Amino acid sequence: MALKPLHDRVLVRRLEGDEKTAGGLIIPDSAKEKPAEGEIIALGEGARKDSGELIPMAVSVGDKVLFGKWSGTEVSVDGEELLMMKESDILGILS
Repeated sequence: MALKPLHDRVLVRRLEGDEKTAGGLIIPDSAKEKPAEGEIIALGEGARKDSGELIPMAVSVGDKVLFGKWSGTEVSVDGEELLMMKESDILGILS
């Protein structure tokens, strides 16, 4: 990986959305929404309190997460589109 997030930021790879509806209709690319689910592929060491004490991250590499529709900043790493976001932008961990 050529990019390591700093502080409380995470690098997320979006999970692909469904290609078909429940009824079997194929969804064209122009009508698809970007999925709000992804997999964490890299993370920083965590935020720091004013005293300098490290606050550990609540997520780890490999976790599948749910995030807000407009969360993060799109970055291109090795030709792959990824999202860089703060840990606080993550809504939850999917199991």
